[in-house]
Amino acid sequence: MACLSTSGRVVCGSRRQQTHKLLYQLFGTSSSSVSGSGVGSRPGYAGNPHSGLTQPKTQLQAQRLFHGLSFNIGKDYPDLLQSSHSCSHSLKYSQCSKTNLRQHSSVHTQQPAGPVREFQIDPYIILDDDLKYFYDDVRYLLKSGTSQPELDTIASYYFDGQGKALRPMVTMLMAKAINYHLNNESHQLVHKQRQIALFSEMVHSASLVHDDVIDQSDFRRGKPSVNALWNHKKVTMAGDYILSIASIMIARLRSDDVTIVLSQILTDLVQGEFMQLGSRETENERFAHYLTKTYRKTASLIANALKATAVIAQADDNVAEVAFQYGRNIGLAFQLVDDMLDFVSSTEQMGKPTAADLKLGLATAPVLFACEKYPELNPMVMRRFSEPGDVERAFELVHKSHGLEQTRFLAKKHCNEAIRLAQELTESPYQKGLQVVADLVINRMK
Repeated sequence: MACLSTSGRVVCGSRRQQTHKLLYQLFGTSSSSVSGSGVGSRPGYAGNPHSGLTQPKTQLQAQRLFHGLSFNIGKDYPDLLQSSHSCSHSLKYSQCSKTNLRQHSSVHTQQPAGPVREFQIDPYIILDDDLKYFYDDVRYLLKSGTSQPELDTIASYYFDGQGKALRPMVTMLMAKAINYHLNNESHQLVHKQRQIALFSEMVHSASLVHDDVIDQSDFRRGKPSVNALWNHKKVTMAGDYILSIASIMIARLRSDDVTIVLSQILTDLVQGEFMQLGSRETENERFAHYLTKTYRKTASLIANALKATAVIAQADDNVAEVAFQYGRNIGLAFQLVDDMLDFVSSTEQMGKPTAADLKLGLATAPVLFACEKYPELNPMVMRRFSEPGDVERAFELVHKSHGLEQTRFLAKKHCNEAIRLAQELTESPYQKGLQVVADLVINRMK
């Protein structure tokens, strides 16, 4: 039985049901499947800004944008459909509105139009059903767990939909890529994996709340930080409360293996923060220390969340390791790019002050690479840029060196490794999306 691959080729496979499902999702099989009020008749979708479907004037002008897949429809598509699946219903070629595809994320992507029948994957759109109510669900969990209105207000402060939503997006992409790989796409399994995605974002936001207290931050995500609005004791307890609600949610999955994997995230977060607070390593140990700290503070969360989606799906150890290593590489690359952007982006782009790490006394990858060309940076690193003029001088030397280029090169290596790992899974829209994520990470500007 023929099926349509995400590269636009017709390939052979044995999964008749998945083939028909994918064709149905992409093109619709009746006039009721695609309408101006939304996709099909799914409750809650009418009026969603992602719908907005209109009829093009001609078939040759038609471009289909649906569920994250974009391609041009030429005269060969009807022939392809006839050869792979006979259908007596008339097809409507539609064009989605391109104006609002980022309701639940601040990540902005630009993908060039490809040739006829070449798919362009947008991870956020193929996961629309999983992500569109994501922050509503988090806020509901937090609200239902307490009778203290102020605690709910503080805990919910960063769940306003203005974050990148990178962690839940990557978690769900890997979950669905693994499910396709295992030929197990049950709703019950996807629901459990979505709980893991919720956990990943809740732990991340709890860590931001605690970071704001430790770093005395005043600004985050383009608005006053939680630390600037409430006192430290209440903010700290609100961060603990987010972690407790997330932990209860995972306990209800009743999987000891998943609980063990996700508990490692919390262990690594605390150890990574301690490494950052007490950094006095020698020059020879400095970069290894930095990478270990970066893994524990950033990459471990993504790596173990992805591994947990494989574990809950009862994947074998090899698939679980692919998920873990993919997450580790994406996490390291993400933080390397973040450290680079701290030197090149504006406060308006980043949503937080730039050169913040230097002001906190932290030597990140651009500084450590710059030390090779400008050894005068070494004593500044050891005293954590505490003397007058240290921050300004270090900022200048980083830009004079090749530190930023070297940091980007290292991030690119991790992204390339992530792409290689994703290619070990069976080809699907979600597997393709995992490869696109690597491009989003290396090319992001905030």
